[in-house]
Amino acid sequence: MRVLMPLPDRDFDVTEVAVPWRILTDAGHQVVFATERAGTRPACDPLLLSGVLFGRLGAAAEPKRFYEELTRSEEFAATAGWAELDPEAYDGLILPGGHAPGMRQYLGSEALRRQIGRFWALDRPVGAICHGVLVLARTREAAGGRSVLAGRRTTCLPKYMERSVYLATGWRLGRYYRTYPAYVEDEVRAALDAPATQFARGPRVLSARGTATDDGPAFVVRDGNYLSARWPGDAYLFGRRFRELLEGAGGS
Repeated sequence: MRVLMPLPDRDFDVTEVAVPWRILTDAGHQVVFATERAGTRPACDPLLLSGVLFGRLGAAAEPKRFYEELTRSEEFAATAGWAELDPEAYDGLILPGGHAPGMRQYLGSEALRRQIGRFWALDRPVGAICHGVLVLARTREAAGGRSVLAGRRTTCLPKYMERSVYLATGWRLGRYYRTYPAYVEDEVRAALDAPATQFARGPRVLSARGTATDDGPAFVVRDGNYLSARWPGDAYLFGRRFRELLEGAGGS
């Protein structure tokens, strides 16, 4: 099955891209990457490879190895262009996150949101993690209409996480961890009809991450064909649950 994964030219999260890619390709599925202009070779946030601050807060060793493998793959160089996408050509859609400045190209693109809206209308599996949920919150059912998430249960990067890491690193990194003035959770909640019951923050964590063998710290929310997760620490569980969702849809 073919899964579409749009990306900015730079600064996406290593783990949120490489882990689902590895899980899906290991299961025999094809991941197609799309950038604003076809043929662009994208690049992750480099600080997540080297360690954001004093070698900490970056990606773990295994996701970094997956990313290295990804950069050598054919699909990573043969990206499709957002405007030329045919949503019906894909069986699933994953919207990864990232917080560094280059993400605004992807998070703020009206052209990409039009394509996401077309795919959403097909009622096929959609997964979004961390800042990727913002793309859906900003996608409308019709011109001037409600967000496609208006009636859905969802999670996203929790406000306490975004605020905590910004306060801990702002003295050195400035607004690196604040992609926009508004917190991700605040914007996502504002897109929901009933945020008090539809938004799920999940268990409170600050550093413990799920792994290939331990889902204990991880958290995802499924609502029908839509799956959401909070941050890189959820990526393994998110990738596996999306694969199940995709394969279940393909067999129905």
